[in-house]
Amino acid sequence: MSNYRAVAFFDLDGTLLDAQSNVTTEVASAMSQLKKNQVLPVIATGRTEIEILKIKQQTGITSNIVMNGSFIRVDGEPVYSSYFTEEECQRMYDLTTEQGHLLSYYNEEHIWCTGHNQTLVDAYNFIHSEVPPIQPLGFKEQPVKMLLVLSQSGDEVYHEAFPEMTFYRNGPYSIDIVKKGISKGTGVSTLMDVMNLTGIPTYGFGDGPNDFALLEACDHKIAMGNAVPELKEISTFVSKKNTEGGIVHALKHFDLL
Repeated sequence: MSNYRAVAFFDLDGTLLDAQSNVTTEVASAMSQLKKNQVLPVIATGRTEIEILKIKQQTGITSNIVMNGSFIRVDGEPVYSSYFTEEECQRMYDLTTEQGHLLSYYNEEHIWCTGHNQTLVDAYNFIHSEVPPIQPLGFKEQPVKMLLVLSQSGDEVYHEAFPEMTFYRNGPYSIDIVKKGISKGTGVSTLMDVMNLTGIPTYGFGDGPNDFALLEACDHKIAMGNAVPELKEISTFVSKKNTEGGIVHALKHFDLL
């Protein structure tokens, strides 16, 4: 573990991936070269593991922080999980039903939802992911580590009803929900502690609202050229857009490649 000279944490959509949520040849080569250069690449995403299996295969990355910090795997081994209680899931199910919204449930192995409508289809098409199966009360049978409200408005209702949770609106169709105090940033801290890498320089790459905690937790904060303005303001380096070779550009800027 101590042989690593740096750790690089990568958001996926809008950051490591191209406009079609694919891994380019250049990015795949860069991830391989990072490991040769004793830099550990880590995926840090709001998605869950079953959605990123192909991405991990294409990049050769074996460590990830998924579901916005709710689950962490290091070198193939799970090291941390955060859970919602059945009571919390029931309350969220009741409120989304009352508001006329749908709800998706996540753990590292499965995604399921309360129904299908156009907003849900658009949400999963937005990140080029498959529409999950319907299982409205599946939270009674499987652990839930992240929730997703499918809505284009009405965020405040959920914020007020669940002060014990953190909400990330990362697109026009959905809101990621995790336990209060859980974020990509806490994921960075946990991973560094578990791997006994404290003191090793860290690099965070992101573009969206759920990347603030990620960048804040890292020594070097890299915002993509397509990042939201607020993220660029807290960054130490603004790279090119994800569709213009921004990842490779930034890695070379910091002499990691």
